[in-house]
Amino acid sequence: MDKILNNLGLCQRARGLISGEENVLTELSSNKVNYIFLAKDASENTKKRVKDKAKYYQIEFDESYTSMELSHAIGKENRMVIGITNSSFLKILKK
Repeated sequence: MDKILNNLGLCQRARGLISGEENVLTELSSNKVNYIFLAKDASENTKKRVKDKAKYYQIEFDESYTSMELSHAIGKENRMVIGITNSSFLKILKK
């Protein structure tokens, strides 16, 4: 498994992320999300909603992983969208 996915698991255990489309979109508008992982196999509707809102709030996003990879990394099922809320973990993930 690659380093980013391993670190996502650590971030989940440290409560430094939120997951689920609605949760992430809600927290985006509260300026709590610093970065978004969007599953490359998410529906076009989900991708459009998340990308539009991320661009509006000027939040970077990554579409490198499938929902299965993201879900497995954080130990939850069927996750299409993950928002990083901990800026310290964001630095680790960007290395």
